[in-house]
Amino acid sequence: MNVPGSNVARHLRIAATEHPDGVATKSPVSVSPTGEVSHEARTFRQLDQESDAAAAHLSQAGIAAGTRALLAVRPGHDLIVGMFALLKLGAVPVAIDPGMGWSAFLDCVRRSRPTALVGVRAATLLSRLPFAAFGTLRTRVTVGSSAWRRALATVSTTPRPLAEATPDTLAAILFTSGSTGAPKGVCYTHGMFDAQIELVRATYGILPGETDMAMLPLFALFNPALGTTTVTPLLDPSKPLAADPAPLVTALRAEKVTCSFGSPAIWGKIADHCEARGLKLPDLRRLLIAGAPVSGELLAKLRIIAPHCETHTPYGATECLPVTTITADELLGEARQRALRGHGTCVGQPVSGVEIRVISETDGAIATLADATPCAVGEIGEIIATGPSVTREYDGLPEATRLAKIADGDRIWHRMGDLGSLDAVGRLFFFGRRVEKLRTPEGDLPTESLEPAFRQHPQVFRCALIGLGEAPRQTPALVVEPCTGAFPADDAARARFIAELRDLARVNPQAARVRHIVFQRALPVDVRHNAKIHRLQLAKEWTARLAR
Repeated sequence: MNVPGSNVARHLRIAATEHPDGVATKSPVSVSPTGEVSHEARTFRQLDQESDAAAAHLSQAGIAAGTRALLAVRPGHDLIVGMFALLKLGAVPVAIDPGMGWSAFLDCVRRSRPTALVGVRAATLLSRLPFAAFGTLRTRVTVGSSAWRRALATVSTTPRPLAEATPDTLAAILFTSGSTGAPKGVCYTHGMFDAQIELVRATYGILPGETDMAMLPLFALFNPALGTTTVTPLLDPSKPLAADPAPLVTALRAEKVTCSFGSPAIWGKIADHCEARGLKLPDLRRLLIAGAPVSGELLAKLRIIAPHCETHTPYGATECLPVTTITADELLGEARQRALRGHGTCVGQPVSGVEIRVISETDGAIATLADATPCAVGEIGEIIATGPSVTREYDGLPEATRLAKIADGDRIWHRMGDLGSLDAVGRLFFFGRRVEKLRTPEGDLPTESLEPAFRQHPQVFRCALIGLGEAPRQTPALVVEPCTGAFPADDAARARFIAELRDLARVNPQAARVRHIVFQRALPVDVRHNAKIHRLQLAKEWTARLAR
């Protein structure tokens, strides 16, 4: 079947035509007393037909091309059906992380101005509360209601025509995690989604017929376009670190999952669970870990529990993904020693079609690329990226767009907000977020120039380098979150732990600059990956605590 046009939903139609009986989704329906997970399966033909039926139902409710629709649906089959139904209509799904907190969520809704809500019953009920953020809503469709179920039961064998779209047509608004500021709505066009799909396919060699378990719900939306089966994990996307690893491991093994994406936090739990029980993941062939720097210790564990798997750590952001990628083998070699010595964590070479540069730090806007000053090889500066998947603007935030984007003829460069350096062969080394860099009387100190040396301790779950006091006279301090059961019980245990940390960190000549090492049972992290540490919050809290 010829499916013309640029509507990104055409990829599902193509998969349904080329692999009609291939399994598209497997959704968990029950867990047995012994831990086995039962799944309900749908083929690509069924998924295409159900999303057609859902599109017809949404259309009858008044949702049309250009309608902004807040999508509040649980991960899995319903989320995929809802997203593709809206894309087929030419509507604009608005996706906001559910765990960011009520106030932040309402602010995101207010700024995105949706006129429709497609969500579970709890979401549609909440939207009727007297909050100004919901004042723009005119249409509400409850996913899972009797009307929804009847609509999806009346599928047609005649494919529904897709809404016309060009590569520049707005396709969706996806919100950033807000790990270092207020979440922002990122405007994605159909062409940008197309570019992402092709980048992911080409970079990682993903083939139709593979089975994927994405630990981040939005990443599962790539699978229908790639012709791969989506196994929905049993976890709460607003609290991924609270997930029980047992059913995740059971499903990974029973469903013979070949590919997965997740944060270091969730894969650390899976690796520890497998290691403690002598379990392996023999079918896993490809693992993508992103959201925060990945420790060498975790990568080494994954080599053992998934012996046939190649682990990749892609680097990117909601505004542009992927940018670079590197394999575990590369990271565990010479690059790891460089990281321990303070030369940054290698995040690899740019993926095909993406170009990266490192420029001198600038606090204000950079109007054009000609106004940016390139850094020399090895010099630390601000990372910028351009390519077909790089987004051009934030929704309704012209000032944020002006500060984050650099014009370059027809191209747009995105300022990643991160510090890095390039080596002589074009590898990018990551040094942490710009806003989290310490400014001390002895000079600047990027977070990733020191944290890897301390993270190598086997009892460190994660740690954060923070600056106590006000810049430029900050005092370096390290806040450590020990692994479960390793929190020091008394002053003597604390002193031993600190001595071990300092001894390990001697490999880094700057480690002696850390004046204080303190312990905290749980570091504040982002809601999306449960891995990005809120260092600025920690700095404020510990400055006050140590002053007392």
